[in-house]
Order: sequence, then C-alpha cells, then structure tokens
Amino acid sequence: MRYRQLVPVGVLAIGLLVAACGNSPSSTSGAGTTSSPTQSAAASGAKTATLKTESTSLGTVLANSAGHTLYYLSIDTTSASKCTSSCLTIWPLVAGKPQAASGMTISGTLSSFTRTDGAVQATWNGHPLYTYSGDTAAGQTNGNGLNSFGGLWHAVVLSAAHGKPTPAPTSSSSGGGGYGGYGG
Repeated sequence: MRYRQLVPVGVLAIGLLVAACGNSPSSTSGAGTTSSPTQSAAASGAKTATLKTESTSLGTVLANSAGHTLYYLSIDTTSASKCTSSCLTIWPLVAGKPQAASGMTISGTLSSFTRTDGAVQATWNGHPLYTYSGDTAAGQTNGNGLNSFGGLWHAVVLSAAHGKPTPAPTSSSSGGGGYGGYGG
C-alpha cells in the first residue's frame, strides 16, 4: 500500500524537475518574441547588424535599422563587454557583424567580436554597441549619460548638435571610462 502512494509523488516530482529545467530567464525582443538575451544574440552570430544615422537633440547619432540610438558602456574594453545577464535586459547588445545601410556612409570603424557567451557583438571604433530599452521610438536618447551596471552609458554621437561640444570618440582598452564621447 505504501509503495502505491509514493509512485504518484515521485512521478510528480520528476515532472516538476523536467519542467523547471526547460525554463530560462527571458526578455522580449523588439519583434515581440520571447528569448534569453544571450540565446538570441548567440543565435544571430552569423547575422548582419544594419546600422544608420539618426538626427536627435544631441546631434547625429549611430542607430540600428529601426532608428534606435546606439550606446556604449564606459567600462567595456575593445574586446570584452562588461554588460551581461540582467544588464542585457535593459541594454540589449547589437548582435552580428555591422554594416552601413545601403547608400549610407558611417564615420568610424565598424567591426565585431565574439563575446565569452558566444554571441557576436557589433562595435564602433572598438566600443561594443547596445540599444537602450528606455528608448521606445527612433531618435530618442534616454540612455545617454545614465550611470548603471558599473559605468556611464554614452550615445554614439557622430556629429554634435549646434552649440554642443564635439564628441571625442577614441578607443581605449583600459576600461576605466577613458572613451571620451558625449554625455559623460
């Protein structure tokens, strides 16, 4: 009699364990699908990230194909991103090898590197690139100057608006915030 009572409990426990192992943290991408930030970035490693410019209150910024401003983190280095895990939910990485949109010229060097999680991340002048979840429309720069996840976030300003200082987009591997740029 005891054995019959334990079997359903054991089966239930195994079922719950299997179900729990199949779940992972997720976030919603701009396309409305749900996936882990790292999984979606790793899956897009062979993709191309099409970049363009966008006019904003800061001036002309680098943007993704939807017109959303691109950012870099002051503590990143030219070959390593410090933005991982929950940071990627707020600051999704620009996944894939970057290229300028058709007919567009972008100043600076576009490149990419492979992150420790296997994702290919786009870079501009050596800076790993991200978007900001707080920017809900093209041309917004709500993430510029924010201090979060251990460093300052800067919009990639290609040419400053009239009366604003010109950014100094230099690359540094020190990781100590010596990137220059506008908004810092």
